[in-house]
Amino acid sequence: MGDIMRPDWPGRLRRAQRGVAERSQAALIVSTPANLTYLCGFTGSTGLLLITPADARLLLDGRYTHAARQSVAAGALGPVTVEGVPARFDTALKSILDREPAGPVEFEADQVTVATLAKWQRAINRTFTPTSGIIEAARVVKDAQELAAIRRACATLAGVARHLREWVAEGRSEKQVAADIDAALFGSGFERLAFPTIVASGPNSAHPHARPSDRRLQEGDLVVLDFGGVLDGYCGDLTRMAAVGQVQANARALVDAVRAAQLAAIATVRAGVLASDVDKAARDVLTDHGLGEAFLHATGHGLGLEVHEDPRIGRADADRPVGMPANKQVRLEAGMVCTIEPGAYVDGLGGARMEDDVVVTAEGCEVLTDAPRDLVIV
Repeated sequence: MGDIMRPDWPGRLRRAQRGVAERSQAALIVSTPANLTYLCGFTGSTGLLLITPADARLLLDGRYTHAARQSVAAGALGPVTVEGVPARFDTALKSILDREPAGPVEFEADQVTVATLAKWQRAINRTFTPTSGIIEAARVVKDAQELAAIRRACATLAGVARHLREWVAEGRSEKQVAADIDAALFGSGFERLAFPTIVASGPNSAHPHARPSDRRLQEGDLVVLDFGGVLDGYCGDLTRMAAVGQVQANARALVDAVRAAQLAAIATVRAGVLASDVDKAARDVLTDHGLGEAFLHATGHGLGLEVHEDPRIGRADADRPVGMPANKQVRLEAGMVCTIEPGAYVDGLGGARMEDDVVVTAEGCEVLTDAPRDLVIV
């Protein structure tokens, strides 16, 4: 294991190289941004990582080559050979692959466009093998450095959540509340938003991914507040509920049912449990409250370098990553990090969602977003 304060890029690259050899491939072209960051720390807008059984080469254009070489020398990037791309990536790939042993070349089919693949095929006399989820599978279980970064992100996010009462008020618009949350996220040290902040009030709260509008908060509104940030490259994601003044009894019952569903799901999380069983725990509670049809999404998702990663915490027939056989379901492992966020959405009444981030352990889970979960009444 590498230094807890620095990613274990050497180990990750070695494992990726070993995988290329075991799959009898000449090379793997990594182009997914989060996978590049995971394997070697590169975060620029354009680059390719060519992994062979013997080495790893980072192909970059002139905007990045000099700084990347300095970063490799300083240990701020993984142990890769930086290759400059003076003109086109396809010709640079050809120049390198022409010097490699014969054999097929893998590429990330979920990232590479048809047009890009066609360029590679015209330039390079190789068989190209589509892959899906190879590096993502390695990212599912977090190592000590990743868990430390995610804990920092979640603790900082929880700190922001403790101030929601200062921003949610009758007469303020959803956009104004969202702007205050965003300012607090950046003021707390987050590098960027993990996703556009959701503030959905009254009738808008019945739409799971509503975007902040000019609608002003009114007496009796339920308000969904869903926000997240990226700190040291890793995401935190949290949802809390607010109410403006007195809400209807059935609206309060909606919030209470969602909270009970979340508690049931969190209690189910532990290593060895099927992800679909966690979803079922939440779904059964909402069904018992007559809200089964109002639960419109999965119970949760993986969290890490991206705000939506594997594992999906969803129904048994929908929780498999791309390429996983239909007869194999996702089973949680210690070190996985995921959100637990059941919700219920009823037109004419409103919606509620409660979300926390947890890390799976052998005994259960550790809740990372330690912020008050009571309905914020303003």
